[in-house]
Amino acid sequence: MESSTRILILGTDSSGRILQSERNAAAVLSAHPDGLLGACLDEVIPGAREPLLEAVKHGRERTAMLAVETSGGATLDAVVTVHPMNGGEPGGLAALAVIRVPVPLADRFVDPAVIRRALLDDGLPRIGSTLDLELLARGLMDVLVPHFCNSGALMLLESHLDADEAPAGPDGPPLRRMAIGFDDGDPAWDAAFPTGESVVYPAGTPYTRCLETGEPELTALGGEGAARLAGVWHRPPVADLLKDASMLLLPIASAAGVLGFFVGVRNAAHRPFDRYDIEIGMEFAARASNYVESARQYSLERATALTLQRSLLPTDLSAPSPIEVHHRYLPGSRLIEVGGDWYESIALPGARVALVVGDVAGHGVKAAVTMGRLRTSIHTLAELELPPAEALERLDSLMRTLGDREPHFATCAYVVYDAVSGRCEVASAGHLPPLLAPPGAASHYLAVPPAPPLGVGGDGPIVSREFTVDDGTLLFLYTDGLVENRARDIDDGLARLRRTFGPGAASRPLEELCQDALDGVYDDQHRDDIAMLVARLSRIPDDHHATWELPAEPAAVRRARGLVRDRLARWGLDELADSTVLMASELVTNAISHAGGRVGLRLVREGGLVCEVFDSSDGRPRVRPQDDEDDMPESGRGLHVVGRLAQRWGVRRTTDGKSVWCEQELP
Repeated sequence: MESSTRILILGTDSSGRILQSERNAAAVLSAHPDGLLGACLDEVIPGAREPLLEAVKHGRERTAMLAVETSGGATLDAVVTVHPMNGGEPGGLAALAVIRVPVPLADRFVDPAVIRRALLDDGLPRIGSTLDLELLARGLMDVLVPHFCNSGALMLLESHLDADEAPAGPDGPPLRRMAIGFDDGDPAWDAAFPTGESVVYPAGTPYTRCLETGEPELTALGGEGAARLAGVWHRPPVADLLKDASMLLLPIASAAGVLGFFVGVRNAAHRPFDRYDIEIGMEFAARASNYVESARQYSLERATALTLQRSLLPTDLSAPSPIEVHHRYLPGSRLIEVGGDWYESIALPGARVALVVGDVAGHGVKAAVTMGRLRTSIHTLAELELPPAEALERLDSLMRTLGDREPHFATCAYVVYDAVSGRCEVASAGHLPPLLAPPGAASHYLAVPPAPPLGVGGDGPIVSREFTVDDGTLLFLYTDGLVENRARDIDDGLARLRRTFGPGAASRPLEELCQDALDGVYDDQHRDDIAMLVARLSRIPDDHHATWELPAEPAAVRRARGLVRDRLARWGLDELADSTVLMASELVTNAISHAGGRVGLRLVREGGLVCEVFDSSDGRPRVRPQDDEDDMPESGRGLHVVGRLAQRWGVRRTTDGKSVWCEQELP
């Protein structure tokens, strides 16, 4: 960063003769005891007559960059501006010449007015309102060094940076070095005082006194003091770096107490700190404390939200064995708060899987909490085996309930894939379209019936779409952070994503595809969080499932028993035959008695052994209490048998009725 500028002012008559001169101007520009009075401006500043003095004669203001020779023989580039003055007497003051010259390094800390302007008027406003604590710390040190000291550091208490930080031990509270600054380019500073280091200072030192009292501490180290520090810290370079230095500690305080302090060091070649420096430094520290406290609070809230969000996201994904699933989650950049993006892959009975990606609008802890509620709800709805459209309608109802207290809305894409039939059912609520990449064909976005986001509400119901996919087809679900940012239109992002899943993508590793999809988004400083889920869809082997259609007549129950026993013998699962035959006969009997029409029977060996019975009725079977007595004492009692023998059982709707299933663990 450039050193501070010094402003020198001269008063001249219309011919350019200097009539007035401030003390600093004479000290900088004149080597004569009598100063500058009587000299011509172009003698002091060569080349000033043509661009500047001619403008004064015509009453115009003019600025020029000219070379100025100082009293010490140095040549400086100066910005010289002449301001004409009207109404003066003939031969009197006609113009003011304002000369801005860089302050020599040796004189940087001489003039308190220059220091104050560089720190408070020029430096701090340039930092801006960043909420990234590390960026802010570096920015503050760039202001403090070189305008106030030769080297320095920003130290903050660990207890104010991490809510989970343990209390101070017997040796004192630990502080973290957030940033350092130095103006001599010596790499020994970084080695002796590494950024990010946690430090505990002994009791009774200026450092602990500054933390305890919240008052500045001024210390002259001298040669012995620097050598003593080098020995205590076991860092020999410190003895030379701090030899004969003047050190000033400036406390950083907020409503939470003393947060830490600035360390400012001036070497022996410069004026030591004095009471004027303490006054200026404390004003700087007071203003900087507001920046630090805001960034600290933001960092703590962001860390809390990120921890909450990560704890709510799934740690593993479940799916039938022929289906390969991979996910990636990328938090938003440090300039963006934590969002509510989420994903799920839930294995369902009968070699099916539910694939879900959602995005809660907004950022911060509230978005993460809402995301957790939706994820819990989607697990429950998946276990109830509701179709995607109906599951999203239930989520929409939940979001409206939450919106009664505080407005919420979210988008979601929900896909259920059946690895027996190869059928997909997909529904979307305001979410970006899923991407489908069949093997040997071009990828394309699915045209899903549109519906408003969850929590917004709409006139019509959410509608799903069903289709069959070839084995090896890739299904890609994602959130808008992947394809949209401030500098790129969303259509460009969608086109880029489609190219990523272009020809040959279906045979590539999923990890590699996810990485390619993320290329180009890491450097976006305003990147939203990103969740994506990619699945390679394949059917289970033909010899792992069997399906039969039975007539709705009592004789079909006996046939069902024979078919099940024969199939289990072929699979080598004879030890499950008796229990499976009994459950299949109960389910088929119920279907014939209460549904009518033809009945479907299916056995699926995937993860467990699933027995499913399909019928054309959409009524859910009811389990009667054991002590219920009516005209049909056996009605509804078969489900008690199923409940006792099966590991789990349930009912799901189909396009033309329902399926009642039961699952047993494979031996």
